[in-house]
Amino acid sequence: MNILFLAQRVPYPPNRGDKISTWRICERFSREHDLTIVAFAHDQADLDAARVLNEEKGIRTIAIPHNERSQKIRSLPLLLTNKPLTLGVFSSKELERQVNELLPKMDLGYAFSSSMGAFLTGKGVPWVMHFAELDSDKWRQYADKHRFPMSVVYRREWKTLRAFESKISHETITNVFCTPLEEDIFQKEIPGCPSTVMRNGVALDHYQPSPDAAEDGHLVFIGVMDYFPNVDGCVWFANEIFPLIRREVPHARFTIVGSKPTAEVLALGSRDAIEVTGFVDDPREYLKKAAVSVAPLRVARGIQNKVLEALAMGLPTVGTTSATQGVEGTPGQDFLVADTAEAFAARVVELLKDPARARALGDRGREFVEGTYDWETCLRPLDDMIDRVRTLKKPVG
Repeated sequence: MNILFLAQRVPYPPNRGDKISTWRICERFSREHDLTIVAFAHDQADLDAARVLNEEKGIRTIAIPHNERSQKIRSLPLLLTNKPLTLGVFSSKELERQVNELLPKMDLGYAFSSSMGAFLTGKGVPWVMHFAELDSDKWRQYADKHRFPMSVVYRREWKTLRAFESKISHETITNVFCTPLEEDIFQKEIPGCPSTVMRNGVALDHYQPSPDAAEDGHLVFIGVMDYFPNVDGCVWFANEIFPLIRREVPHARFTIVGSKPTAEVLALGSRDAIEVTGFVDDPREYLKKAAVSVAPLRVARGIQNKVLEALAMGLPTVGTTSATQGVEGTPGQDFLVADTAEAFAARVVELLKDPARARALGDRGREFVEGTYDWETCLRPLDDMIDRVRTLKKPVG
């Protein structure tokens, strides 16, 4: 089949959450189908990645340069309308032109994120809406976490984007979610639309346990560090949780690993026993050295790749309900869950003081993801989507 895949960012290399998912889907499609990718390029690295996809991977990729900061400014007049700001930030006449030119030759369109769905709506070609996150619900959470005036902006975005999601989700052959929780929210808020759960997976051959490399007292968080939920979580951990841990384990140290740290995150690195690395070539090197992986997210939806990757490396993991609710494991058996600063610190301290218990928890976590989150298993719903399109195209009689 001829498939057109749209993404907010060039889906390669798989070095951040959205690229991990988009690359795996694209790679799976490209094995048996003629795939064309149209995506935004946010920087030179994205443009270079598009070249690799074209020249080395053999996947036709059209990268549209995109300046998100300037697009945010240009989208401000939308505040006077009923249109979501998100659609302004990710609008593009060039991307729309490419889609309109390519789509008549396609059997299937695949939009990764609701902003990309805007380019496929009303075009008459079967298409899939993949909600990487249920974005409207994310903005609702943001509104709850911010003060005026941003709380008003985020609440408006929640409501306007929810109306847009409702409109486009009735057009698709299916709406994809990475957790049953998000699918349930969707079905309650926008009933009557087809939906599918397709979990994110984890590269089990890439993330391998190395328990002998763990450093006593070393805590690690990994994530893109200009993303609000990650920033909020790390600041909360550094301010309220880590001091409690250090009272019980004075030699404990905390490393924040991830690209684009904000000024607020960089400031944490000036504190005793906290390191902020910025971008690193291979985050696994830090996971190998960790005694415990922490995921103190207070705003989250979907499956957190950072949790899956830590579990795959056999690393004992402590996370909040928000960080772990998309992972279909058993709290207390595969990972530990705590939502207050006191409880979170207590769970981490327990693991640091009992290495044998920590090792056992890490072993169970690895065993769990091996049985549930292998990518080949997780992506099987793609085959069902292809079969559905074939059925739609089959001549009557």
